[in-house]
Amino acid sequence: MTPQEAYDKARALGLRIPKLEPVISQNAKYSCCYAQMAIKGRFILGEAAISKDAYWSYYYARYVIKGRLPDFMHNQMILNNNEYTKQYVKFIK
Repeated sequence: MTPQEAYDKARALGLRIPKLEPVISQNAKYSCCYAQMAIKGRFILGEAAISKDAYWSYYYARYVIKGRLPDFMHNQMILNNNEYTKQYVKFIK
């Protein structure tokens, strides 16, 4: 099962499905979407994948956890010198 298939299954049911979380957590996009749809807060298992993508890190901070990223993600985001980093810094101020 792919991360998208696992996410689609959870989304179709509208529920958090812990047994699918290890699969979903392999992908930044689906980790963010799952956190927003099913968890409505931090998805710690998916944060490693999210932290590798500047766009999804910004999205996670802004729309999922609605605040500063956890320290390891924050530090990695600050090291990215791109447009999403600039938006993130403005957002957390």
